Amino acid sequence: MKNFWNDRFSTQEYAYGEEPNEFFKIEIGKISQAGKILLLGEGEGRNANYAAQLGWTVDAVDWSEEGKRKAEILARKNNLIFNYSVFDLRQYTPQIGLYDVVGLIFLHFEEEIREQIHKKAIESLRVGGKIILEGYDKSQLGKSSGGPQGLDLLYSLEDIVNDFSELEFEEFSQETVYLNEGKFHIGDASVIRFVGTKK
Repeated sequence: MKNFWNDRFSTQEYAYGEEPNEFFKIEIGKISQAGKILLLGEGEGRNANYAAQLGWTVDAVDWSEEGKRKAEILARKNNLIFNYSVFDLRQYTPQIGLYDVVGLIFLHFEEEIREQIHKKAIESLRVGGKIILEGYDKSQLGKSSGGPQGLDLLYSLEDIVNDFSELEFEEFSQETVYLNEGKFHIGDASVIRFVGTKK
């Protein structure tokens, strides 16, 4: 998996573009005061750069050294600073109660690992902190607009309900949206969008 992402991020072109994910952009824009944000599976840094532009203190984590390299190039281009750690997300444990937001944008794992990552994400939030998540729904299977081609790696609405039951649900939907994020996320896509707040 690490080799897959290093290979994908090794080109000069940004695989998913330089602009932030649209849902992430909208939802973080609703938060009036910037704080600390954790972005898991941050890849080439498009969301980290956007959050830093808004004044957020950003901790980005991914297991790809090439992703970090590209993220730092983008940060220098935009005169921004944020923290970026290379770590196996299956083993990464963030500090408890530290973050105002955790972003999970197109982060896909098998059920057991997904549940562990989501649990740790919730634990890392302060009271009142938010999870912002967008991921491919199971009906994305077979579509060419991105995402893993395995049902066990795709989300269902039930997965979100089960994983984030202790949060207050603010946004929660299964939608067909048009993605235009670099060369690998283009076209109509079936996604789940979720925002939840820690009580």
